[in-house]
Amino acid sequence: MKAGPGLPPRPLLLLLGAVALVHWIALEGAPRINVVWSPAHRSSEPLTVRTVTPEPAPVTATPARTSPGANRSAGPAPSPIAPPPVALTGSARWHYTATALHRGALLSGHAELDWQRDERTYEATLRIAIAPLPSREQRSAGEIDAQGLAPRRFSERFRTEEAAHFDRGAGRIVFSGQQTPAALRAGAQDRLSVLLQLGALLAARPQGWPEGTELTLQTATAREAGEWRFVVEEPQTLTLADVPTAALKLTRAPRHEWDARLELWFAPGTAYYGPVRLRLTPANGDWLELQWSGTDKR
Repeated sequence: MKAGPGLPPRPLLLLLGAVALVHWIALEGAPRINVVWSPAHRSSEPLTVRTVTPEPAPVTATPARTSPGANRSAGPAPSPIAPPPVALTGSARWHYTATALHRGALLSGHAELDWQRDERTYEATLRIAIAPLPSREQRSAGEIDAQGLAPRRFSERFRTEEAAHFDRGAGRIVFSGQQTPAALRAGAQDRLSVLLQLGALLAARPQGWPEGTELTLQTATAREAGEWRFVVEEPQTLTLADVPTAALKLTRAPRHEWDARLELWFAPGTAYYGPVRLRLTPANGDWLELQWSGTDKR
C-alpha cells in the first residue's frame, strides 16, 4: 500500500504543515545560521553550526559611506554550537512522476528512489526512465555513523558507468576516470546520498530551518568533488497527490557558468527523508523534474 513519504495522514499533515510554516517565517534582519562541515579530513569531525549576524544595510542617501562594521559592537566571534542531529527513516521506496524539457521537446516518464538500510549500512538507488532518452541510474552505498550517511561508493550509469570511491583510510575520493583524486572531508556525501542526508538533517529538526540558512557539504559526483551550498528559501505550498502541502525549499545555485541549478523540496512534519520534488536545470536551459507520487514502506 502506498502512503505519504514518511508523513502522517492527510488531515494531520495539513495541520503539521501549517504549524511548521509558522516556524519557518523569519524576521528581516534575523541572524543567519550557516551549517558547514569541518574542513578536517578526519571523519570524526562533527558538523558545526555558526550564527552570523548580517551586515547593516549600507547608507545610500548620503555621499559619505559608512564602514560596514561601524555600527557593530566589538566582541569575540561566536563559538560553534553542538552539531544538529540526524534522523534516518527505515527502508522505503519513493515513487515519482518525471518530466523533462530536452531540446525543446517536453517528455514524461517515471522514477523511483529505493532506500535500504540496517543499523550500520545503507544502499540507495535512483532510477529515472523518460523515453526516448536513455535510462539513468545512480547508486550510493556506505555506512551509517553518528553524523548520518558515510558513502563508500557512488556510481552513475547513463550510457556508460562512472564511479567515485571514498577511501577513508587514505583520506581521499578516487574517481574511475583519469580525474585527480580529491581530499576527503568530514561529512562528505555523493550526489545521491546528499539528498537523503539533507532529509535526515531536516527530519531531526521538525521546526524547520529559518529562511536564509545555508547548509554546505562536500559532495562528489563520479568525476569531481566540491562544496555544495544549499540555501533555505521561503516556505511554499505544493500539491501532492491532490493535497496542498507546505514544503521547505533548498536551492543549490550553479557554482560556475556550465554548472546546473538544483532545487529540492521537502515536506514538513516529523519526517522529511526523501525530497518530494526535485528540479535540475542545466546551463543549456533544459530541465528535469521529479515529483513524488507515493511511497512503499518496507
